[in-house]
Parts: sequence; structure tokens; C-alpha cells
Amino acid sequence: MMTTIRQADFIQSIADALQFISYYHPKDFIDALYAAYQQEQSPAAKDAMAQILINSRMCAEGRRPICQDTGIVTVFLKIGMDVRWDAALSVTEMVNAGVRQAYLHPDNVLRASILSDPAGKRINTKDNTPAVVHMELVPGDKVDVEVAAKGGGSEAKSKFVMLNPADNIVDWVLKTVPTMGAGWCPPGILGIGIGGTAEKAMILAKQACMGSIDIQDLIARGPSNALEELRLELYDKVNALGIGAQGLGGLTTVLDIKILDYPTHAANKPVAMIPNCAATRHAHFVLDGPGPAILTPPKLADWPAITQSASTARRVNIDGLTKQDVADWQPGETLLLSGTLLTGRDAAHKRIVDLLNKGEALPDGVDLKDKFIYYVGPVDPVREEVVGPAGPTTATRMDSFTDTVLEQTGLLGMIGKSERGPKAIEAIARHRAVYLIAVGGAAYLVSKAIKQARVVAFPELGMEAIHEFVVEDMPVTVAVDSRGESIHNSAPKLWQAKIGKIKVVAE
Repeated sequence: MMTTIRQADFIQSIADALQFISYYHPKDFIDALYAAYQQEQSPAAKDAMAQILINSRMCAEGRRPICQDTGIVTVFLKIGMDVRWDAALSVTEMVNAGVRQAYLHPDNVLRASILSDPAGKRINTKDNTPAVVHMELVPGDKVDVEVAAKGGGSEAKSKFVMLNPADNIVDWVLKTVPTMGAGWCPPGILGIGIGGTAEKAMILAKQACMGSIDIQDLIARGPSNALEELRLELYDKVNALGIGAQGLGGLTTVLDIKILDYPTHAANKPVAMIPNCAATRHAHFVLDGPGPAILTPPKLADWPAITQSASTARRVNIDGLTKQDVADWQPGETLLLSGTLLTGRDAAHKRIVDLLNKGEALPDGVDLKDKFIYYVGPVDPVREEVVGPAGPTTATRMDSFTDTVLEQTGLLGMIGKSERGPKAIEAIARHRAVYLIAVGGAAYLVSKAIKQARVVAFPELGMEAIHEFVVEDMPVTVAVDSRGESIHNSAPKLWQAKIGKIKVVAE
């Protein structure tokens, strides 16, 4: 039987799905994270999970993005061979029309992060197009659609290896996961693709990330094949690494391990691994006739009732702080920041360092002396908002700029997510600065602490412009203290020893 799919219905379905996943976590993720939260024994990791769950409910209620990085869109299509398209555009053009419509939606603006000319001028396309589209023709009269919006921080941690046939996949995963750091915002899912060719394994890993979280069901019933046995072994051993939520050390690093495989050449064993972060965003729907897809949101009762306690946090006025004031801050300590800070990501840092290297003055309004800089590219505000969701970006991308900025501007501290590399930590210690982290995956929650916002430099950079934020009780954790002690280095080792299941020596 022939089915007709109309262009407008398909475009609307893509747009609706992208809006939907920007503010609704899948229920399986909410349930799995809450179960992990209840079991977590690491105070820092438990607090991070609480922030992610609180943020998730706030986003569902406010219909605003879970994370400020609203992702690069990936779409998997299985198109029935008995489908007829009533359309003037190609399928890829229709997908991009849906992306454009979703990301420019006036009631819930999503951040445009896609750059054309990636090896050259890297120019923002302004509407988050184009998407990455995979299509397959299959028997039938339906169009099966999987839509995901993948954040850059987790995508940057994707890994691939061509193992020898006799090599052990578990050994490679356990050696590799610690090298990924916390930039992928655990806890989340590890999607693993095994077999095929190099590119096939990567596609399988990306598809695996879109599966439902069901590891506890698998544990309860037991494995029925080799892949399920592998899932269980990896789930147990990856969590035994002790990396924990946001890399702060703890019992839960992954909520599930999802694996897809495909036949491969006798001489090869391709293995890909792609993490899906705490802002996991994907949806599945089927079009089988007239009308756009209907997506059913979770009920607000699906979210646990969690409130964040500030009783153990130190309140800090960051205006007028000195190196002496931050000298007693301890790794893992929770702070609530109030005062004025500046923002700056990759592009802004490059411009700042270029100006400094030329001996030129920084723009008016960019005085970093004894100030904090927040590594963030916020979502544009809507309605009464001061700023849109404004969670941290991965700090290691700023490592190459850190020593110069600390040396030449008198910057006191930095706020981002994930660990810092050895050179950045050495620079922080030498300049007696500090590095703090906000929770990746709690962008809307963080934005509520921002009471004023204005662009002060490089407006042409869009979300990468330098903003001035006035914050009140912004929650952060001390990640690197003024002596250069890093919680991301110490906490996973501590918790790996506490868990005591494995001994892993990373290369």
C-alpha cells in the first residue's frame, strides 16, 4: 500500500521533535539518574546529580533548553519503499527546514552552534543548519525517524580504534574512558559500535546512544547473548573507575552501556565509542500518513521532588576578591558566588591573547584584574529572561590561553566544566589563581542566578561574545585550588579505591 508523506508534515515533525527534546529529558533518563542519585555516596557527585534533576524539571516547566549547547542535529531515517513524497524539497532539505524552524522558534530560541568552512573561517550559519542526515530505504510504507541534538562537549570525546581480532574490547574501553575526562558531562550513556568498517562503527555508536536505558532490566533478567554479557561487564567496570558525576568521583559514571554491532572483515575489529551526556536529547517517531508526528511529553509527576541545600555552601562576594581571599578554598568545596564576572569562550580567548601579544589594549569593559571569567556561550533570552540557559563549556579548550591571560591580565579565577590539563594547572598554581566548575547539564538552573547581562565586547561573535554577568548565589565547586590541587585528579582515584572492584592503569 502506498503512503503519501507531505512536505509540511515532515518539516513540522522535525521541528516539533527538536523543540521537544530541547526541554524534555526522556523518562528513562530521569528514572535512571534519580536511582543513581539515591545510591550515590560522594557528596560532590550527589549535589551535581541533584542540580541536573532540578534543572530538568525546571526546563520541562519553563520549556527552555536543558543545556545551553543545543547541539548539532543528527537524523536517522528509514524510508519505506512504498512511501510517496508530496514535496518540492529533497529529504535533506526538508530536514534542514525543520531544523531552521525549530532553532529560530521565538518562544524557545535554541543556540545556533554550527559553523560552515570548518577548516577555514568557521562562520556561524545562524540557524544551526545543516543537520547530519543518514537515510536507508527499507520495505514498507512508513518513515521511521530518530532525531538527536548532540552537544559539542560530549561529541568531542568520541573515540575510535581498529583493534586486532584477538584484542579485548573491555581492556580498550577501560583504558580509554579515563582519558576522556569529564568534558562529556557524566553521568550519561556510552554508545559503542563494533564491526563493519571504520565509518560504520562510528555510525553504530551514534545510533546506540539513542537507545532506551534498560540496564537494570538486563541485570534483573540476566544476559541472553554475548553483547548483553559485554554490556553488563562494561557497565560494572566503567562505574568501578570511580569517575562519577561531572568527574567529581563517585559510584555512577554511566547510566547504561548501549552496543550495536555489524559483521566485519576477518582481519579487522573496529570499535567506536561515543558518549551521550547528562543533557541526553533524542526522540523517535513514525510517519504513516497525513499529519505531523505527535510527541507525548513526560508528566511533571515523573520528576522527583528534590531541593538543593545551601546549608554547607560558602557564600562569596566576588567583587574585590584578592589572591589571599581564595587561598583557603579547598577542592570539592561548594561556593555560592555573587557579584560581577565576565564571560569568554574559545573565540574570545583567541582575540584577547592576540591583542595581548601585539601589546594592544583590551576592549573597553574587559578589565580582568582580580575578576572571574566564565566559559559560557549562553542561549538568547526570551520573554522576561535576563539571559537564556547559560551552563559552562569544556574548560580544557582554554588551556592553551590560560598562562598568558593569568600573567598579563591579573585574572583571579575561571569557571567552566570538566578538568584542566597539566599546563593549565601549573599556571593556576604559579599565579595563585583558582578554577571552579559549574554543573554541565544544569544550564537553566545556572541562568536563574544571573540577574543582569550585557554584551561588552566582540558582539559579532554571537554567543561567543564577551558578556558581563551580575550573579547572585551562582552554585560552583572548587575544582583546582590556588596550590594546583585538582579534584578531577584526586577524586576518581579515591573512589576507585573505595569501590575496590578493579585496578586499572591508564597509559
